[in-house]
Amino acid sequence: MKIIFVDGYNVINSWPNLKKQKDYSFDGARQSLIDSLHNYSVYEDCKIIIVFDAHKVTRSIEKKEDINSNISIVFTKDGETADSYIEREVHNLGRRFEVYVVTSDWLEQQTIFQRGAVRISALEFYNEVIETQGRIKKKTLKNMYSSKNHLGDNIDEDIFKKLEAIRRSE
Repeated sequence: MKIIFVDGYNVINSWPNLKKQKDYSFDGARQSLIDSLHNYSVYEDCKIIIVFDAHKVTRSIEKKEDINSNISIVFTKDGETADSYIEREVHNLGRRFEVYVVTSDWLEQQTIFQRGAVRISALEFYNEVIETQGRIKKKTLKNMYSSKNHLGDNIDEDIFKKLEAIRRSE
């Protein structure tokens, strides 16, 4: 199974749409990231763990919330960065899974390389997510237009027969 760790605030500060949004609603930017990655995770069939650090928040405890089977949100404990949480989890997973880490933090990239994970920069991942959103939209439109929507499929059989009789009489 493919597991992707995302340094949440690093991504929010790197993605153009989220960078703008955070200026007027940080919670909104965080929710937009979660929504985008939810769609991506379902389509790509992978597990995504979005990590938000609480190193500037005093007396916070680590909090993990499973949104669904594909996506989890982690808020680190007081004094812990997203980087250190991700490093620890990548180390714990070892090489049993295909692990990716999304961050633009250079030091973090070097550390996770050594632990067997694959690094993806925040902007590379942004482009991948946008590309996947396009594929989802294309597939949705294809399904929408390929399914026939006949009147006879949606009305009572007696009414259909009466309409058919009227049509044939002309």
